[in-house]
Amino acid sequence: MTCFAAMDQMGHEELIFCRMKEVGLQAVVAIHDTTLGPALGGTRMWPYASEEEAIVDALRLSRGMTFKATAAGLNLGGGKAVIIGDPKTDKSEALFRAYGRFIESLKGRFITGEDVGIDVNDVEYMFMETRYVCGLSKAHGGGGDPAPVTAFGVLQGMKACAEERLGKSGLKGVTVAVQGLGSVGFPLARLLKEEHAQVIATDLHEERRQHAADALGIKVVNPDDIYDVPADIFAPCGLGAVVNDQTLGRMKFKIIAGAANNQLAENRHGLELHERNILYAPDYVINAGGMINVFVELEGYDRERALRMSRGIFYNLRKVFQIARREGIPTNEAADHLVEERIAMIRHLKGMYTGPHTNRYRWESH
Repeated sequence: MTCFAAMDQMGHEELIFCRMKEVGLQAVVAIHDTTLGPALGGTRMWPYASEEEAIVDALRLSRGMTFKATAAGLNLGGGKAVIIGDPKTDKSEALFRAYGRFIESLKGRFITGEDVGIDVNDVEYMFMETRYVCGLSKAHGGGGDPAPVTAFGVLQGMKACAEERLGKSGLKGVTVAVQGLGSVGFPLARLLKEEHAQVIATDLHEERRQHAADALGIKVVNPDDIYDVPADIFAPCGLGAVVNDQTLGRMKFKIIAGAANNQLAENRHGLELHERNILYAPDYVINAGGMINVFVELEGYDRERALRMSRGIFYNLRKVFQIARREGIPTNEAADHLVEERIAMIRHLKGMYTGPHTNRYRWESH
């Protein structure tokens, strides 16, 4: 498939290539949709096996960012950038400053920050050359680590799920199986304990499991056993594609609500969850807290505002569940409908006020 065919298939606006051989920079920026606002998305650095693999990753991830921003009610579009290289050996100040100059040349059409293989030090090199970065340290006026806000948003989403599926107004007495005890999973487990939920957790790393057991007083199990535990809610907070043909038959959960991206191995698994009466909180809706945190940073960071906006995830999921009930479709499809409807509405409004068949209307009374 050609680049243009792939862009057409996923609805992209731009695919931009950047290269500066002298510093080893090879980057691809994919801008998916800017109907709602400038494209926001992290930059990841990865030793891709081929240029084609890097392009496909950028296209796929940027589309996901559009959906996440739109479902969260933000006036942002979706984008993503990838730098081809090994983050363990190929990083340098020159590389990231050159990349920052490239981002500056896009004049705010794409705003970026941390992703896989990129840390706050790399972002601060970019910041030396461009205004259009976020995820800066608090010392530079940024919001710092967005993971706690992501965890807080997931907690709000869980409450919406508990109300919808369990008829409960909170999480007291609810058993939650948390998969992954990293930067989001661990603070989520702590928040769940504060809500008086019962937590069973796991992680691929034994030291994380032990730390969580000691620090939070929760039960931990081996990684593969998490699919079999007797829990009301399963919260994937690590790897993606954990809802798949091998795991689905083992799951006795009533709800799946977690922070991981791309939790469904394939879209058809959303239909299977629907048929099994397992309520699924679409990942890009429930895990939007980190993106909300970045959005607040763009306007002048205020942690209280970030948390307040993240509470809206509760209501966003309620809208998804309403669409799913009304149309008799799986929640992952309902979330896509919510996104498509909002983009179409804003596109229509922009056409009404700036379109070729109308005068430019003014927002004023007559």
